[in-house]
Amino acid sequence: MHLHVVDHPLAAMALTVLRDERTPRDRFRPALHDLATMLVYEATRALPVMPVTVTTPLATTAGTRLAAEPVVAPVLRAGLGMLPAALALLPTAHTAFIGLARDETTHQPTAYLESVPDDLAGHPVFLLDPMLATGGSALHCLRLLLDRGARGITVVAVVAAPEGLVALESGLPADAAAELTVVAAAVDERLNDTAYIVPGLGDAGDRIFGLM
Repeated sequence: MHLHVVDHPLAAMALTVLRDERTPRDRFRPALHDLATMLVYEATRALPVMPVTVTTPLATTAGTRLAAEPVVAPVLRAGLGMLPAALALLPTAHTAFIGLARDETTHQPTAYLESVPDDLAGHPVFLLDPMLATGGSALHCLRLLLDRGARGITVVAVVAAPEGLVALESGLPADAAAELTVVAAAVDERLNDTAYIVPGLGDAGDRIFGLM
């Protein structure tokens, strides 16, 4: 597994806003958009490309375009907060949706929505979820994406827990784990006894969408 922590100063500033318990939703959402833009930008650095020729007002020159249309897969609901940034950078991307509910007793995910293309072979796939905590949700999604033919998947998270990273590496087949990339703004200290990331940023879904 490849881990890339984006340690840019602007990413650190946006993460600070997200961590602050005093940050209201109307500031949390744009800060998440800004940070997600930076994370997806870094996550797409190795996208396969192909050469094209374009004509400028002065001459013909070489250019580049993506070799295959990407697929972005936000994990509902919190991953939806990262989707606009991903689509702004990847406007031709297909969007898959995976809805998971967390069991507060077992801390395991239960799927309620799996809207994913049948054949992902040949498409770069990016799984979007602000929090990589126990790794249970990510593993569920990764196994689904792998079953649909995805290879070399990239997980884009705001913060990750060490326990979640270990779970991904040990919970996937060796070849899939070797091809997996995780891009995050920080790897935090640990999980607490209710499986929340410490110091973390709280419940990302609640902070994005509110709790009624």
